[in-house]
Amino acid sequence: MKSQLKVTFLGTGTSQGIPIIGSEHPVCLSTDPKDKRLRVSVMLSWDTYNYVIDCGPDFRQQMLTNKVNKVDGILFTHEHADHTAGLDDIRPFNFRQGEMPVYAHERVIDALKIRFDYIFKETNKYPGAPSVSVNFIKKDTPFIIGETEVTPIDADHNGLQVFGFRIKDFTYLTDVKTMNETEIDKIKNCKVLVINALREEPHRSHFNLEEALAFITLVQPKRAFLTHISHHMGFHEEMQKKLPKNVFLAYDNLVIHV
Repeated sequence: MKSQLKVTFLGTGTSQGIPIIGSEHPVCLSTDPKDKRLRVSVMLSWDTYNYVIDCGPDFRQQMLTNKVNKVDGILFTHEHADHTAGLDDIRPFNFRQGEMPVYAHERVIDALKIRFDYIFKETNKYPGAPSVSVNFIKKDTPFIIGETEVTPIDADHNGLQVFGFRIKDFTYLTDVKTMNETEIDKIKNCKVLVINALREEPHRSHFNLEEALAFITLVQPKRAFLTHISHHMGFHEEMQKKLPKNVFLAYDNLVIHV
């Protein structure tokens, strides 16, 4: 990677987003923009490239908010709806750029073929339907995007395999509950780590705050950003004051450089 990596947090919320529809929880009623969280996603930009990690149901809104006019590819962590449900909204990019490269585990592609069968049809495809070119991600096999190597990081999400990604000195992980030592070693010495932290209370399939902070201590990045945050975490400003000096609650539309 020749130039600095720019990371845009497109969304930092959990599967329902914040506010949750119909919720009277104080965080859902907050007027602080940092407490409004779309479904989790980031955009990585360098040189002339823009790559998005995950394409959830808020993808269209995220692209409009950040005035994105080109996406060179989409990397998927796993197949859950809050990470994939926006795939239909790649159409404007298709019309300008052609097929959208997508990168995912073969299992995730199989799931997308069921949910978005019209995208993957090889015959009698509806005119104007989204179009993708498929690239399979395999464990322990780095791959290239935008002339830059990506190292996939294998993790577990309550029995479901998920991928995180390391690009140079930046590592992105979400929906992680456990990870073996071999995969953790791939992350060590990165400058910036993004890691999920759902809430303070334990959860069966996500790091809670205590687990995320312990993982950060283990990996020792210079800076860490918490994402995939639920309303149960509390108000952004109050929680930020409780965190170590090199750990930050990410928020929607935050931009950092690595």
